[in-house]
Amino acid sequence: MVFTHLPSSLLLIATPFMPTLGWALALLLARSALSQMDVPTRSAYVMALVPPRERPAAASITAVPRSLMAAVSPVLAGYLLSRSTFSWPLIAAGIAKILYDVLLYLIFRNVRLPGASQRCAVRSA
Repeated sequence: MVFTHLPSSLLLIATPFMPTLGWALALLLARSALSQMDVPTRSAYVMALVPPRERPAAASITAVPRSLMAAVSPVLAGYLLSRSTFSWPLIAAGIAKILYDVLLYLIFRNVRLPGASQRCAVRSA
């Protein structure tokens, strides 16, 4: 997840500094290609860590904050743009995503999935 999000966030931060609209759009398209690659992996990881009876609650707990921030972020972006014509919302979003990714990595880097420590031996027939 971190390996696709960090380049995606760096592309977002670099977008306001592009000299032409074409370059800015190219960076945003590249970012779009990278930014959602982790969604199936993250969902599968969360579901593997949570007991089956708690999976619906875990799915909603991980989805609701994302939905709330999607509703709040335009207000924050509008406020920042009212204070300056520079693209501060893109830089702030990129920095926030980098902090989020680094914190997630630090928190979960040593958490192993149930059964992940067992090695899978391949038998030759």
